[in-house]
Amino acid sequence: MTNGKVTHRVEGPDGQGPEPEGVDLGRVWVGVAAQVWRRRPAAVERLAGHLFRSPGLARALVTTPSLLLGWVIATAVVLLAGLLATLSTGTPYVALLAPAVAAAGIAFAYGPGIDPAWELSCSTAVSDRMVLLVRALAVFGVNAALGLAASVASGTATAVTIGWLVPMTAVCALALAAATVARSANVGVAAGLLGWAVTVLSGQVAAGRLTAAVTDTALWPAYLAFAACCAAIVLYSTRTLKGTS
Repeated sequence: MTNGKVTHRVEGPDGQGPEPEGVDLGRVWVGVAAQVWRRRPAAVERLAGHLFRSPGLARALVTTPSLLLGWVIATAVVLLAGLLATLSTGTPYVALLAPAVAAAGIAFAYGPGIDPAWELSCSTAVSDRMVLLVRALAVFGVNAALGLAASVASGTATAVTIGWLVPMTAVCALALAAATVARSANVGVAAGLLGWAVTVLSGQVAAGRLTAAVTDTALWPAYLAFAACCAAIVLYSTRTLKGTS
């Protein structure tokens, strides 16, 4: 073994020489699984395990990339910047930033390319949908709580607070649907951010206000309907993932 690679000297079809070196994916996967599962559960994980009655589901939840401390700190910093901008300009930037931040977080609740526990969650007795639902709700809850705290601190009206929670739901649903279909968290992030940018710019063009996307109540039914469609896509996409990946 050299630098994590397992070399195989196997004669080629013509018997004249060895085939190219390869990677023993089975051995690599065993190493990844051991790295994720070998640590002792912390207090939060033990609490989640008792709550869900599933140690596997608890481990999948606490190892979600977007729920780790670094991501939460980054989210708080982004919303703090929005809060300061809101206080200085009077424009509710928290309401405009929160859906984008939450969409990125939700996308990273599902991503086999970046999530160390994704394959493990697919191999447990807990259904893929349950793991995805718990993680998505947790990510959405953390982002919503941070946004609400920033909104209260900035004195934003209740209507605006509710206004950005509704589009946040739609944008998060879009990000999760894209990540689920593409099986890539990065694709989900790109779809969510692009979708929200288009929505904000469209509101600017149509109403002449940058904040129209979160203050126009006429858009709320459209947001909710779109979120429902994206949720249906997620349910359809996860119906046969168990045991096929």
